[in-house]
Amino acid sequence: MSELGNNNQKGPGAPKPQGKKPKLGFSGYWIYGLVLLIFAGVYLFSKTGTPDNTNPKLFDQMLAMGDVEKIQVINENTAYIYIKQDRLGKDIYKDIKARNIPNGQPQFQMETGPIELFLKKMEETQAALPAEEKVQVDFKTDKDNWLNSFIIFVLPLLVMVGLWMFLMRRMGGGGAGGQIFNIGKSRAKLFDKDAQVSVNFNDVAGLDEAKVELQEIVEFLKNPKKYTNLGGKIPKGALLVGSPGTGKTLLAKAVAGEAKVPFFSLSGSDFVEMFVGVGASRVRDLFRQAKEKAPCIVFIDEIDAIGRARGRGVIQGANDERENTLNQLLTEMDGFESNSGVIILAATNRVDVLDKALIRPGRFDRQIMVDLPDLIGRKHIFQVHMKGKKLAPNIDVELLAKQTPGFSGADIANVCNEAALIAARKNKQEIDRSDFNDAIDRVIGGLEKKNRIVTPIEKKVIAFHEAGHATVSWLLRYASPLVKVTIVPRGQSLGAAWYLPEERMITTKEQLLDEMTAALGGRAAEEVIFQKVSTGALSDLEKITKQAYAMVSIFGLNEKLGNLSYYDSSGQQDYTFSKPYSNKTAELIDEEVKKLSDFCYERAKHLLEENKEKLTKLAERLMEREVIFREDVEEILGVRPFEDDERAKEVAEAVRSTMQTQHTPSEQAPAAPENPSGEVETPGTTGTDKPHDTNS
Repeated sequence: MSELGNNNQKGPGAPKPQGKKPKLGFSGYWIYGLVLLIFAGVYLFSKTGTPDNTNPKLFDQMLAMGDVEKIQVINENTAYIYIKQDRLGKDIYKDIKARNIPNGQPQFQMETGPIELFLKKMEETQAALPAEEKVQVDFKTDKDNWLNSFIIFVLPLLVMVGLWMFLMRRMGGGGAGGQIFNIGKSRAKLFDKDAQVSVNFNDVAGLDEAKVELQEIVEFLKNPKKYTNLGGKIPKGALLVGSPGTGKTLLAKAVAGEAKVPFFSLSGSDFVEMFVGVGASRVRDLFRQAKEKAPCIVFIDEIDAIGRARGRGVIQGANDERENTLNQLLTEMDGFESNSGVIILAATNRVDVLDKALIRPGRFDRQIMVDLPDLIGRKHIFQVHMKGKKLAPNIDVELLAKQTPGFSGADIANVCNEAALIAARKNKQEIDRSDFNDAIDRVIGGLEKKNRIVTPIEKKVIAFHEAGHATVSWLLRYASPLVKVTIVPRGQSLGAAWYLPEERMITTKEQLLDEMTAALGGRAAEEVIFQKVSTGALSDLEKITKQAYAMVSIFGLNEKLGNLSYYDSSGQQDYTFSKPYSNKTAELIDEEVKKLSDFCYERAKHLLEENKEKLTKLAERLMEREVIFREDVEEILGVRPFEDDERAKEVAEAVRSTMQTQHTPSEQAPAAPENPSGEVETPGTTGTDKPHDTNS
């Protein structure tokens, strides 16, 4: 953790911060509270003091008992009935008592109907009453109370309309007033002189070739006359293509930081909306803003969200909003209007699905490959992500780079962060080499599960399985060099054999066959030792099946099919309903794949049967220690009979020296009852067990 500077002093003598006092702004939650108060007031006002509706039968009953004090008929259609105060205690009026109707207000109301019939009915009902108790009707003509009508009917409607308008403004976004009509505005985030990008090319490691190509764009933005004087034109767009986590977005930020020009950043999904025409409108607004800020850079991350090839998966007669957005983008990038000074950068890891019109010259003129870093690149990436961390003197960055072949920049950043977390978990003051080794294991294989219960029989099967991998790979020329073998559960695996694969650009048929044979060494060891196999080789079978089909149908490494490849790099094959070969060829492919699998499996069994005694010793040592290293395998199997990799030896030695002293055998599981027949039962007969093989 970085230390605070002198300006951040603490203690009694430290100056008090002169920060601004927080201002009490108008919050949207006040609107909600005000609306609730208005509705509550309207409800209470409408309920308090309002006469209760009655029916003619109850009205006749009240008249006959002499409880009515007076009757007031308004506009000859509504009768308001006043009850004597001394009669309100009756049970018939208990609801009226609970309503707290003020004195002098009518307690009941009723529609009179024809006024003549109403008066005649009253006379008949009061015929038996004394003259002094008979009630006379007071007629009155009155206009509607406009205030009550407004509060009861109009005000709630106005409140609902206002609330709807407020919500629509909030949905429309915060820019330019946040109106609902601004939904077609661009959502790009602008970095300019007020909010500059602080990332530059020094923060990007391992991408030297990509930086060279992008450096031209930076120089053009800084000094365009250098190119225009010679008649040259800078590319209108550059497409960053690479695997996830290789640093495409970081590279685009570095271009903006180096060029010191306005930088618009947004994602391809920002154009996608449920409303028709919104995506195209946002594209137009984006380029309008870019022209005003020219020279500038527009970066669209994950452009495949809107740039997929047109005409796929569209229902006949339906409107595809994504295609409309793409059409507008194509027009803006290379239409009649000039977009001089506006350079488009985009990133994707699915270039095969992009529309051909999008990646033609004149739009995205350059495709810049952002590959996984090599050994030197990984070393530089480690150095970048180690800045600001407290490291022990025994950290060897070059050795860490050798331990992580195939890691992307994001993976290396994750390793550095995990190492810091592991060191903090152990209450260390600095990060040492063992923490980085544990972090690499954590990233590759998952979290170590020391409390997982593994029966002795399962542990024996797992030990022979992993020992089979180690033995076969040790005896094959082109198999990856071994680093260590473990039967400690980690993630979803119950055991693992760790290798250091060679970093090569092309692979021969012999190398692929050796790798497939080594992958099948675990299952072959189970059959050689126990005469039965388990479900633990699921990941091995998945791996060799994909490799075999690739050898036969993609790489043209099969004699019967010859020099044919059914791989489609354009991605069109993913959208067709038929295979690019006949059913007879499909049968031939399946037969050749089966032959390859059987050949590698029998080859692995043959090697293990010849070295069965050594395999047993290796498995017994693995059950005893739970983790064994390259030196243990060399002690039992002898020196590897082929030219070995010095890099693998160095890595294995470093891993052994840092991990062997720290590893403690996990607690033994309770002994399971032995099989009376003397046979060893293999786990997973139901086929639901998780694979326990992770070859790295």
